[in-house]
This record gives sequence, structure tokens and C-alpha cells, in this order.
Amino acid sequence: MAQNEQEQRMARPRMAAGALFFNTQGHVLLVRPSYKPLWEIPGGYIETGESPLAACRREVHEELGITPPIGELLVIDWAPSDAEGDKVLYVFNGGVLPPPEVASIKLAADELLAAEFHPSEHLDELLIPRLSRRVKRAIDARTSGIPFYLEHGEPPPT
Repeated sequence: MAQNEQEQRMARPRMAAGALFFNTQGHVLLVRPSYKPLWEIPGGYIETGESPLAACRREVHEELGITPPIGELLVIDWAPSDAEGDKVLYVFNGGVLPPPEVASIKLAADELLAAEFHPSEHLDELLIPRLSRRVKRAIDARTSGIPFYLEHGEPPPT
């Protein structure tokens, strides 16, 4: 196979990174974008030359105005979409945000309408289905200490 043909066949997925943050009651922080109908987790697309962890930190700071430590990787999800093609999504552990840090959140006014903590039992009604599955698996990974590889928010068949 010629090098040009091989390069054309190589995947060039869009990549995004986000973080799961919790309050002292164990509820998950979700953000309400101004440009989407449902909630999301804090995060966004990775820029060229940027690592997933660096992108997560940058996006959290841009969206929430805070710079908490971002911990271990919880989930990698291969989740292509008809509209955007191949996508690889990373979810990191943001840990528990202490009340003073929660109080210091300043939303990116041009991007977010709200940031609120929600019990995990409400994820299915607040998030698109594959994001709900991804977040639930990330919560499981945080509890078990074992990261998950997912496809469309689910473990692949074995």
C-alpha cells in the first residue's frame, strides 16, 4: 500500500476531555451549555498538540474559572457520531470540590447557563444516553480504582 493511501486510511478522530467533580454529598457536577438542550460534564475539545489532561485542565478553568487538581483517568470512550465522525473521549477524576471552591465557580457567560450538582440517579434524564452511560462508568471506575475502555459508553463485547 502506498504511503498516501495508508495516511488516508489512518483515523483522525476528534478528541475531547472532561472531568467529574463531586460535592460532599457525592453528587456529580453538571454544566448546562447555552448551545445544547441537555446537561454535560465540564470539559471540551482537545487542541492540536495538547494532551488530554492539559485540555481537561484548560477547559475546566475556561468554563468554571477554577483550577482544582485533576486526578487519574477514569474512562476512555470511542464514540463516533454521524455528524462529527470518529471521536475519542477522556474522563478524568476531579474529586470532591470543597465548598469554598464551589462558591468560587464563575461560569463562562458566553458558553454556560448553569453548573449544578445532581445525584447520579438523575443522570439518565439530564444527559444524552451515551454520556449518561459514560458518566456512570466513570463513577464506577472512581469507586473501583480501575479505568474503563468503552465504546459508545458501554464496555465492548468480549
